[in-house]
Amino acid sequence: MTFTVFQVEYATMWLHNGFMDAVFKALADRSRRRLLDLLYGADGQTLTALCEQLDMSRQAVSKHLGILEGAGLISCLWTGREKHHYLNPGPIEEIGTRWIDKYARRRLEALGALRVALEHQEETPS
Repeated sequence: MTFTVFQVEYATMWLHNGFMDAVFKALADRSRRRLLDLLYGADGQTLTALCEQLDMSRQAVSKHLGILEGAGLISCLWTGREKHHYLNPGPIEEIGTRWIDKYARRRLEALGALRVALEHQEETPS
């Protein structure tokens, strides 16, 4: 997978300037999460293609795409008169690293310690 200059610059800006709030706000809406799922399934879709898959007006879909783009969750590329929308995995990956992995790590360490303690208990004669 290759990343555009925008994606790399955005990732740096996001980490240092607190853009996480915009990402969480964008992800809080069910319709926007559905748009991200559609782009995950088939990246590079146009507004028309996305509208065909949703029960929303073109204007509503366009508004949601603008919010996702503003949060850096998607990037766009114009091909002639068509605007193609692409999923940007950077902010979602950062959420996983920053908010999910660190909490899961503690649980995994606790489970590992429990396993060692139970194995030690089994080895000790009664």
